[in-house]
Amino acid sequence: MDESVVVAPDWLAAHLEDPQVRIVDVRDAWEYDGIGHVPGAVSIPFDSYRDETDVDRGTLPGPDAFAELLSEAGIAPEDTIVAYDDTHGVFAARFVLTALEYGHDDVRLLDGDFSAWNRDYETTSETTEIEATTYEANPLSHEASPLVGFEAVEAALERDAVLVDTREEDEFEEARIPGAVRFDWREVVDDETRRLKPKDELEALLESYGITPDREIVLYCNTARRISHTYVVLRALGYEDVAFYEGSLTEWLANDGEVESGEAE
Repeated sequence: MDESVVVAPDWLAAHLEDPQVRIVDVRDAWEYDGIGHVPGAVSIPFDSYRDETDVDRGTLPGPDAFAELLSEAGIAPEDTIVAYDDTHGVFAARFVLTALEYGHDDVRLLDGDFSAWNRDYETTSETTEIEATTYEANPLSHEASPLVGFEAVEAALERDAVLVDTREEDEFEEARIPGAVRFDWREVVDDETRRLKPKDELEALLESYGITPDREIVLYCNTARRISHTYVVLRALGYEDVAFYEGSLTEWLANDGEVESGEAE
């Protein structure tokens, strides 16, 4: 797995004293304070970097709002960020995707989560001292961004791209984009270790669904949280042609996109 995308707990343990490695805990604030956290981590709860309005619920917060969050957390654009949660990385992966979209060059996902870290390494309840920065977001250009909208997904369908639906089976059967492949995002996680499965197992698993590096891939779910994890995993495996449907099925339905339902053939 590419360490510039996903890092193991032992990598993080070896870099705890590096002042340019900034650790972000995206769990609820009460978990950060009450349960403890990785030493040196700052708290940026999941709900703080997603739009919580009724109009665009769950979408990206906007570059200015995200820059303010990182400034308050004492993070600079040149820092290496490592994000974690306690839900197999799905919320932390959303942070990774958000930071990448707003131009942060070096942001990584902790392989496993807080529970995986806690098995082998110490945690703390001490609040991390923060010196605020003046962070400026630099959003990716349209051409460089992996995010795509409704019309781009329609065009991808015409090109026979692999549409990957990472939701639950009942959601998939209720309504899905035509021809989509259901791939539960949690399949890449080893339930015992809470970490990602070995690289060769992941490649074989993805291949069994037709999700291969030579294909154009478009990921979607409902509000783009679950696909964040799959996106990070595919990047760590070296997949290059992966699009991220930020509006996901919520936008697709709002635009009267064609859907299928029932069990997949």
